[in-house]
Amino acid sequence: MRSLLFVPADAEKKLAKAMESGADALIVDLEDSIAPERKATARAAAAEFLAAVAAWPSRPRLLVRVNGLDTGLIDADLDVVIPARPDLVMLPKAEGGAAVIHLDAKLAVREATGGLPDGHVGVVAIATETARSLFLAGTYQGASRRLAGLTWGAEDLSVDLGAEANRDADGRFLDPYRLARTLCLAAAAAARVQAIDTVAVDFRDEGRLRRECEEARRDGFTGKMAIHPAQVPVINAVFTPTPDAVAKARAIVDAFAAAPGAGVVGIGGVMYDRPHLARAEALLARAKAAEEA
Repeated sequence: MRSLLFVPADAEKKLAKAMESGADALIVDLEDSIAPERKATARAAAAEFLAAVAAWPSRPRLLVRVNGLDTGLIDADLDVVIPARPDLVMLPKAEGGAAVIHLDAKLAVREATGGLPDGHVGVVAIATETARSLFLAGTYQGASRRLAGLTWGAEDLSVDLGAEANRDADGRFLDPYRLARTLCLAAAAAARVQAIDTVAVDFRDEGRLRRECEEARRDGFTGKMAIHPAQVPVINAVFTPTPDAVAKARAIVDAFAAAPGAGVVGIGGVMYDRPHLARAEALLARAKAAEEA
């Protein structure tokens, strides 16, 4: 998933527009974008939307961001939306692997009672929204086979830290949030799941969005969340491997295939070892996924 677009669950027109946005995934939101008095209505709207589009032949992946484990709202969220068969659930304010294990148990019960295959619903966790979560980032590995990705957030974290801002005057994240970003990236790598970058809140600033995407891709993230359909084309473009990158990766893979057992190969006077092979194979896999999106 290169691009994951947030859409409020109770915004019917925005949901319809999002389906045509080109996003690889839609995050149907039951959390922050929904007022407390609208939660029940939003749950019903989310389930209706999921049921209506689930069988579309070429659709984005469908996630539902539920309310957090400590809100008292998540059980009602899951009761309503899981029968509509979302692809994944996004867990906000996750605090380590224990939170994913807790959610796994809740999902398993609802899959069993709803006639869904065990493990049908995957999980993406937002791993950095509380101060406590930063100390638990290394605990996701092995928590659940449902875990498909980790992402991070700066807005809720800044509130929990009591900070006045999370970005500087140039729009770059300040040190506490750069730490959170790094911990999310390392946690995803350790758990062998996708690392997904956080949102760019100023959706009118395409230059800043592109910079954030390029820096995220450089560092190891393979996708980014969006809050507006206008952000999707930039995100997709940056996280789609270029033809030159694909050609280079293919050359590395082919060179190792032609020299079975070699630890190092030479291409055009440059030496490549096994870590370069792993990186090349991962890039080709992302390129294939982008083609199929």
